Amino acid sequence: MSQHQTHSHHEPRKNWWQRNWKWFVPTGCLSLIAMVVLFVVFIFYSITSVMKQSTPYVDALEKATNNEYVIESLGEPIEQDGMLQGNISIQNNTGEANISIPLEGSKGSGTLYVVGRKYNGKWTYDKMTIYIDASHETIDLLE
Repeated sequence: MSQHQTHSHHEPRKNWWQRNWKWFVPTGCLSLIAMVVLFVVFIFYSITSVMKQSTPYVDALEKATNNEYVIESLGEPIEQDGMLQGNISIQNNTGEANISIPLEGSKGSGTLYVVGRKYNGKWTYDKMTIYIDASHETIDLLE
């Protein structure tokens, strides 16, 4: 009886990964990019929410939205519109802030600038002004 070998000229089957790897490369890259984008967005949102809870932001917004001249220029309601810019760093009882806050009212828009520092747990402001886009004027909120 002659035994004929069945495996000799049969090419070994490629495993599933070798046949399909090329489908994984693009999706792998895409999901990595998506994760990075999400991470950056997450960081941005957390920074914005921290800034919005900070005393300089709250103080400046309160002063701006209660200033009759600002209300007259921008119209009510006055809301933050767009991205906060700048930075706030706080270490325990000391800190400093330098931020600009885009504002939008029913009549117009402007930008609120705040520069201040925290000393012994209390904020003092070197600058708190609002620039009105339409009239190109700057209103000092510290007066």
